[in-house]
Amino acid sequence: MADEGLDPILIQVTIPLPVPMIYGALVEPATLRRWLCEEARVGADVGGEYELRFTEPRAFTSSGQILQRTNDVDLGFTWQGPPEYVALMRGEGSPPSQVYFRLQESPEGVDVTLEHAGWGSGDAWEEARSWHFHFWEDRLQRLKDHLIQAAYG
Repeated sequence: MADEGLDPILIQVTIPLPVPMIYGALVEPATLRRWLCEEARVGADVGGEYELRFTEPRAFTSSGQILQRTNDVDLGFTWQGPPEYVALMRGEGSPPSQVYFRLQESPEGVDVTLEHAGWGSGDAWEEARSWHFHFWEDRLQRLKDHLIQAAYG
């Protein structure tokens, strides 16, 4: 029986703002720099680049490619983590992990769900997944805080 790997990371945050404002924060480089990364380059279509450069909590660049993009609905892209996980996550036989955002209206606002899939199994994978879980949890809270501050001052 083949080893299935670890479950995807799933994190959801509800933001009481319009869908276009939230979606824009996922695809507009200037807005990405306010909550996610220090530099961003985002292609307009599937197949385009989704490159993010970070200086904290660790310096790294995720040179990804857009896999799915439906305006105001979803965005999916390949992901490359920090240097200590690159050999693991981009090693031979390991396809790039994928990050997927989905926006869905709810009674409290818009549910923003992040799914980060593509994890192997074993202690090294568990460490990489744990680091990414905390990273994404922090970044989604930053997204919510930034958008609420931008909307309401």
